[in-house]
Amino acid sequence: MTFTEINSKMIQATVMPGQRLYSQRGAMLAYKGDVSFTPNIQGGQGGVMSILGRRVANEATPLMTVEGSGTVMFGHGGHHIQIIELTGDTLYVEADRLLAFEGTLQQGTMFMGSQGGVMGMVRGQVTGQGLFTTTLQGRGAVAVMAHGGVFEVPITPGRPVHVDPQAYVAHHGDVRNKLSTALGWRDMVGRGSGEAFQLELSGSGAVYVQASEEKL
Repeated sequence: MTFTEINSKMIQATVMPGQRLYSQRGAMLAYKGDVSFTPNIQGGQGGVMSILGRRVANEATPLMTVEGSGTVMFGHGGHHIQIIELTGDTLYVEADRLLAFEGTLQQGTMFMGSQGGVMGMVRGQVTGQGLFTTTLQGRGAVAVMAHGGVFEVPITPGRPVHVDPQAYVAHHGDVRNKLSTALGWRDMVGRGSGEAFQLELSGSGAVYVQASEEKL
């Protein structure tokens, strides 16, 4: 794996000749060796459609390409960082939560309305994360950011997982998602209106949830 954890809010990446990393601009904290950082106007390996998807949704997250030979330390905003290793499947993650990922992964976008129809679009509005989400597919490592740490919840057939939409970070595997309404004790005691919605994920895979309802 390219990434190693320094502490809960910093990671170190090993950069080798012939390999490429992508990271959020401004996420580099320090580096050693012969390493170059180049603004990436193509948004990773997603191509033109990937760029258009994020621009339509006003979700473009500036990336930089990291190449050379050395080590780089990454962190951003004091957020907690979780390293996720993909072994051929697809990770669905909000663009602003991406800290860095290996260039072996294929980046794209998915229209949330394609999962759950109209409710998929409502999900984007409720979370404030828009109608598109970023996808990373293949074999490689991804570093994502969250408030208060991240925990992984397995999703198994016949046992769907319900998540507060504002606590959702990412998910991977053969998973379907839909938004459902749920009026419970939080609504009765006057918590935020977003509590009336739950994101239901079913199938086989895992969802990553942050220990907070704050947006990045």
